[in-house]
Amino acid sequence: MIRKRTLLAWMFSLSIGQVCAQQLSQPLWESKNLPVPESVLYNKQDKSLFVSLIDGVGNVKDGNGGVVILNLDGTIKNAGWIQGLNAPKGLARFKNTLFVADLTAVVSIDIPSGKIINTMEIEGAVFLNDITVDNSGVAYVSDTRTNKIYRVSKGSYQLYMDSVSNANGLKWIKGNLYALAGDKLIKINKQKKVTVIAKGFEASGDGLEQLKNGDFLVTCWAGIIYYVKADGTIRKLQDVRGKMNTADLGYNPDTDTIYIPTFNQNSVIAYQLK
Repeated sequence: MIRKRTLLAWMFSLSIGQVCAQQLSQPLWESKNLPVPESVLYNKQDKSLFVSLIDGVGNVKDGNGGVVILNLDGTIKNAGWIQGLNAPKGLARFKNTLFVADLTAVVSIDIPSGKIINTMEIEGAVFLNDITVDNSGVAYVSDTRTNKIYRVSKGSYQLYMDSVSNANGLKWIKGNLYALAGDKLIKINKQKKVTVIAKGFEASGDGLEQLKNGDFLVTCWAGIIYYVKADGTIRKLQDVRGKMNTADLGYNPDTDTIYIPTFNQNSVIAYQLK
């Protein structure tokens, strides 16, 4: 009987632990006065954060946009690192190059020098939104307004997929391209076969990150953060609709810290995933 009770107690504590897992901490810090931050990328090499700043309207070529660098405690490391962009959004890194989805162009930046080395206009693009890079440096960028994904390689681009509804957040993972398409998370393999991983988000997906255990975090710009298990189960971690936006998040796997650009609140907020 004692052994049975001990086993039941252990099983109960395990189930409680599972229920309580995957919660967000209280904010660790908030970096304010950032003009319309849209995307955060954890910079493991330099222990810092790249943040794209629209600094204006998200669909206008006004030259006001840029990229700022934050320290991991939210303080400003370089406020004017890159300037003169047009409503920049998604960020991705390959070796020493930072790729930026800049409304109708993919901008390449040499990280050590902080210099723009290439601006590739994509003909017909309307609202380039997120970008990811595979293991060989090939970039994939989504155009949310035209429902397309482009492939960028060696100074040229081509249409990779069309009819991807509200294509936004992208992540290259182990030979497959994962994409947020409206209320769905999909996987696109090398043969361009599409598999629905999860569906039922209450707003269109924006940011996408995979966790160390294979699960995902998804943000919806409207103000929702979801935890998405590898089996497709979804659960809300936060719903702040009507108060702030939750745009394209960044993730630090070393500390399980996530960084949420609030867009309309002009700040980035850090939380720990517990």
